[in-house]
Amino acid sequence: MRKKVLVFRELPDDQLARLQAEHEVTVANPRIAAQLPAFEAALPEAQGLIGSSFPVDDALLARAPQLEVISSVSVGVDNYALPALHARGILLCHTPGVLDETVADTVFALLMATSRRVVELANLVREGRWTKNIGEELFGFDVHGKTLGLLGFGRIGQAIARRAALGFGMPVLYHARRPVDLARQAPELQGRAQHTPLDELLARADIVVAMLPLSDSTRGMVDARVFGRMKPGAIFINGGRGATVQESALLDALDRGTLRAAGLDVFATEPLPMDSQLRTHPRVTPLPHIGSATHETRHAMAELATTNLLKALAGERPLAVYDTAFA
Repeated sequence: MRKKVLVFRELPDDQLARLQAEHEVTVANPRIAAQLPAFEAALPEAQGLIGSSFPVDDALLARAPQLEVISSVSVGVDNYALPALHARGILLCHTPGVLDETVADTVFALLMATSRRVVELANLVREGRWTKNIGEELFGFDVHGKTLGLLGFGRIGQAIARRAALGFGMPVLYHARRPVDLARQAPELQGRAQHTPLDELLARADIVVAMLPLSDSTRGMVDARVFGRMKPGAIFINGGRGATVQESALLDALDRGTLRAAGLDVFATEPLPMDSQLRTHPRVTPLPHIGSATHETRHAMAELATTNLLKALAGERPLAVYDTAFA
C-alpha cells in the first residue's frame, strides 16, 4: 500500500528513488522559504517523515494527525518532542553506528589541531605574518602520551579512546553512568581505559573531551564547577552536544587561564551567532558541526534512515528505533 511521505531535508538521489518507488513522496525543506508552503500543505496527510536538523515539536505534530513514523537522518534526537511521540505511538528511528568512526576522526582531528595550534599557525602563513622561525610563544603541546579524559563513553567515545590509546599511547580515563564491560564491548581497550569518578578525571586529564548526549540530566552539565576542577592548563574539546556546556563558564575559564584552549564542533545555538565570543576567541578552534560530514558517512546515514522508514511503513521492524519511553 502506497503511503504519503514528507521529506523535510534533501536526500541523495538514489535514496529518494527508493522512497518514490514505493510511496507518494513530497520533498519540501521548511528552512527554505519558497518550500515552506508545500511542507505545511503536506503535513496533514503525511504518514512518514524523513529528514534532520529541524525541530519537530508538539505544535508541528498536532498538524500531522496521520503520522506513523519519523525517520531522522541523525543519531541525536533532541529536535523531537519525545513525550508527544510516545503518547501517540509514533515510531522514531535514527542512525546510530554508521557515523561512529567518522565522528571520532573529526573529534581527534579537532583535538590535534587545538593542541598543536594548527588553524592559528596556518593563518599566520596565509596572512603573510610568517617572516621568521616561530618562537616559544607560538609553540603547541604534544598529544602523544598525554592523559585523555572522556565525558561519555558510548560507541563514539570508545572509538576516540582507541585512537588515543592504541595510536598515541595516551592513558584514557572515562566517566559514564556505569562502567563499560570492556571485555565484551571493547576488548582492545582492556587495561587502557579506566572508569573514573568525575572529579578525579578532571584533576588528572590533560585533555578533556565531552561526548555527552543531550538530556535533562546533561543540559548545562559542563559548568563553572567542572571547569574549575580541571587540571590547570588543560584543553577542552566538545564533540557531543553544544547545550551540555555552559558557554559563559567556558569563556570565563579561557579568559582566566584555567583552560589552555578549547576545540568546539558543537554549540548551544547553531549556526553560531555572529556576536558570539566563541567565534573570535583566540583560544578557541571552532568548527561548523562537521562531525559526520563526509560524503561516505552522510550517504550511509541517509541509506539507513531510508531503510528504517520503508520498513516501518511496511509494518516491519526498522533497523534502528529510538525508545521514546525514556523521554
